[in-house]
Amino acid sequence: MLTYEENVKQFINRHQLIGQGDKVAVGVSGGPDSLSLLSYLANKRKEWQIEVFALHLDHMFRGEESYRELKFVEQFCQSRDIPFYAERIQIEKQMKETGGSLQEVSRRVRYRFFERGLEHFSADKLALAHHGDDQVETVTMQLVKGAGSRTGIPVRRPLGKWEVVRPLLYVNKEMIEEYCLHYELDPRRDPSNEKPIYTRNRFRSELLPFFKQENRKVHEHFQRFSEELSEDNQFLEDLTREKLHNIWQKDDSGCSLKVEAFRSMPLPLQKRAIHLILNYLYKGKNPFSFVHIQQILHLLMEDKSSWKLDLPHGLKVCREYQFCIFTFNIPDKKEYVFKLDEGDRITWPYGGQFALADQLPEATAAYEYMILNDKVKRPLYIRTRRTGDKIQPKGMEGSKKLKDLFIDEKVVPAKRDQWPIVTDSEGKLLWVPGLKRSRHEETSSAGNHLILIYIRNHF
Repeated sequence: MLTYEENVKQFINRHQLIGQGDKVAVGVSGGPDSLSLLSYLANKRKEWQIEVFALHLDHMFRGEESYRELKFVEQFCQSRDIPFYAERIQIEKQMKETGGSLQEVSRRVRYRFFERGLEHFSADKLALAHHGDDQVETVTMQLVKGAGSRTGIPVRRPLGKWEVVRPLLYVNKEMIEEYCLHYELDPRRDPSNEKPIYTRNRFRSELLPFFKQENRKVHEHFQRFSEELSEDNQFLEDLTREKLHNIWQKDDSGCSLKVEAFRSMPLPLQKRAIHLILNYLYKGKNPFSFVHIQQILHLLMEDKSSWKLDLPHGLKVCREYQFCIFTFNIPDKKEYVFKLDEGDRITWPYGGQFALADQLPEATAAYEYMILNDKVKRPLYIRTRRTGDKIQPKGMEGSKKLKDLFIDEKVVPAKRDQWPIVTDSEGKLLWVPGLKRSRHEETSSAGNHLILIYIRNHF
């Protein structure tokens, strides 16, 4: 079995975690894991031509005891000529001020501290001391809890303009303790790591010994599993992004997805697509679960032309014919009525203008127009739809409900309350621009007919 130093060196080389000339800051608590990593990298400074720095954060949970740990790490660094940067931050005070759980606040404060430390030393990378046993615990916890991600602790990941690397993922706790004993590091011990009130500690004390009894190299198998799964996931995620590129659109209020194109994707890509969309909308905060993804997938597979689903933090997911809409902003219905007479020009709130003229406009895709017959009573009105609206379509007998027209033309519900409706002074519906003209349109442009012009911006 390889030693701690041999394993760490091979792992760093295999993943190219640290190279010549790198400036590496190490997050150091004073415990065996981080102290061994700091010692190892400091011993490699000359051979690898790297610079090594130490970052220590005192969370101030244990008063004088945690302060003594800070001083211990400081003295450890002084004795080995390792530049040292530390801060003391009251996590409990931060929790009261900002809210959030102990784990959430501690992690946020810790990584902000790391960023300040990296900036202080002009470092390139942050090395953290998560090891093989941590990997076994993490993967097992993710599987038991049903977490969305089950790939464990990543070997590397971005942190702003820096990179986080974890060189110890191929060594276990026994190797770390042997290294500390061999080099007489005398690490500090945090008693909270033994308390069974924490989930990870229960996994560590109850499951991990069983796994190790079955296989001494279980940490290596879990690490390989994590790496292989991460590689597979990255490939499938890249493929999903490629497939999504042409079937969804993003804007400030949310996004829309083409349903039929989405349904043609393989199921593994569909799941990842929904996850990517939700992750984008929630900006990585992930208040959603596997259940929410399954709900959306189930509804997208149904033949219903419309439905709505409420997700955490006010996100609405709704099917509107050929589109699935994701939005935090459901616009309120805004009614409007504009009066229009000869020579007038009014601006429609949702883009475009209406005018009454006595001459046809130049032929262009930017215009729609309707020649009004002499029986139309002026002034005209441009307004929002109303309950019971009907139109007498040109070339058809009888009338048609506006509601049915919208359904037949597959106008999504969100646009129906915005769509401009043109009536005469008696309320007769003359025109639904972009959809249907009424029998009140003149068939010929000969004579002195008024021309209703819609200068459209979109539809």
